[in-house]
Amino acid sequence: MSEHALRKQLEFYRDLGFEELFVRPSEAEQERGAEDPKADAAPGAEAPVQRAPAPAAASDERPAPAPPASDASSEQQPSPLQVIRDDMGDCTRCRLHKGRKTIVFGSGNPNAKLVFIGEGPGADEDAQGLPFVGRAGQLLTRMIDGTCERIGLPIRRPDVYICNVVKCRPPENRAPELDEMEICGQFLFRQVKAIQPKAICVLGGTAAKALLRPGVGITKLRGTWTEWGGIRVMPTYHPSYLLRGYNPEGKRQAFEDLKEVFTYVYK
Repeated sequence: MSEHALRKQLEFYRDLGFEELFVRPSEAEQERGAEDPKADAAPGAEAPVQRAPAPAAASDERPAPAPPASDASSEQQPSPLQVIRDDMGDCTRCRLHKGRKTIVFGSGNPNAKLVFIGEGPGADEDAQGLPFVGRAGQLLTRMIDGTCERIGLPIRRPDVYICNVVKCRPPENRAPELDEMEICGQFLFRQVKAIQPKAICVLGGTAAKALLRPGVGITKLRGTWTEWGGIRVMPTYHPSYLLRGYNPEGKRQAFEDLKEVFTYVYK
């Protein structure tokens, strides 16, 4: 093999990622090594071949420019919901902050197709900082999971988003007053706009009043689609209402409302 051909062959192996090549000695070399005990290599050993020098770059070649550094700040941008929460800060905009322990912002899937909106945090929610974790919240979880199981949907509570009209617990669990709902409503509306759900389910008359300003009670309003900001809204009973005494008819109606909502959103 000529020197030129050998160089090309070595360059070929170098481009494949090999850094060293070994060649097996010929039979004559093996016999010579066996006869000469002072030979450097033992019989059958492979002699290393020095790697071929890299070809010189042409004079008009320039190093490839380094790829632009990734913008680490863009990867760490807060989510739209986090921006809203940060804007709230340690909110003292209305009187409700005086008795609260924590701000209860919301929980669930930030890209949910369905948002549930309740009235306000209770004692358990105020302690944990999460919406609907007390008795009413446990019933809401059973309502969501049970409804979806009955109609054959693989949707569970973590797949939806849940929040309240006001983010601080009203004293003695009273209903939020109009000015409190208006002050806190700016953050609620931003939450919904950030999530952009396909539908909203408002729980109870207070939430319906905050979103829809209806002139009728929840008993007449429930079960009928309406609209807010281009998003379809279904009002239904608040779970706390369904916990008051024996109320099979209210539970049946709430199930029908949720069945309508989940069928519209996910089927």
